[in-house]
Amino acid sequence: MQDNSRKNVNQGEGRSDEIIFGRNPVSEAIRSGRAIDSVLVAKGAKTGAIVGILAKAKEKNLRVKEVDSKKLDYMCKGGHHQGIAAVAAVCDYKELSDIFELAESRGEAPFVIVLDEIEDPHNLGAIIRTAECAGAHGVIIPNRRSAGLSFTVGKSSAGAVEYVPVVRVPNIPSVIDTLKEKGLWVFGADMDGEDYRKCDFSGAVALVIGNEGKGIGRLVREKCDVIVSLPMKGKINSLNASVAAGILMYRASDGR
Repeated sequence: MQDNSRKNVNQGEGRSDEIIFGRNPVSEAIRSGRAIDSVLVAKGAKTGAIVGILAKAKEKNLRVKEVDSKKLDYMCKGGHHQGIAAVAAVCDYKELSDIFELAESRGEAPFVIVLDEIEDPHNLGAIIRTAECAGAHGVIIPNRRSAGLSFTVGKSSAGAVEYVPVVRVPNIPSVIDTLKEKGLWVFGADMDGEDYRKCDFSGAVALVIGNEGKGIGRLVREKCDVIVSLPMKGKINSLNASVAAGILMYRASDGR
């Protein structure tokens, strides 16, 4: 018999994430330790058994999103979701210590990419792919207002998610403080900064890339040691986030 509690669901053109839905399947997925990107609960459905499921999700530090019931219907292709579903992650998230262990194993100064609310999964996948090619030791993303390790991200990364540790944290400014305590020099990519070609990226480096529309947040910018910019010679005043990240990553990787 076909298991209708799990489907590969098309969520718009070019997007296909594995959805697990229904109270028992979602509860079991959480209990078993399956890699989960987020748990989706329909508005007004936080009652009965769902309360217990969400408590388990909180214990596992999983991201929980409240969504409209009609959206959940669409994502589950009309399946009986009982007000709750989970988006499976393409692989497990790692710990911050994994990034430093990887750098140490290579005998290299840590090179970390910090993403401040990159929301487009294709951009996230492309950045992870370039990070792997440029020799970065890990990518850090926030727990909220960010794309996660969905199957779309895995596909866009061309498999790089299997080699680059991706760490999800509650607070980007806080993790920047931690990186600085570990001796990393933090470069934020934003407008009105120093020409990136004139900056010294040697040593332990963290490169911060901001949101596709609004760039890096004010608190994140204030935490950066240096703000760097890419000169714009045309009539468009900004680059796609993954393109800008790629240019800066390869500049930072020079001499490593």
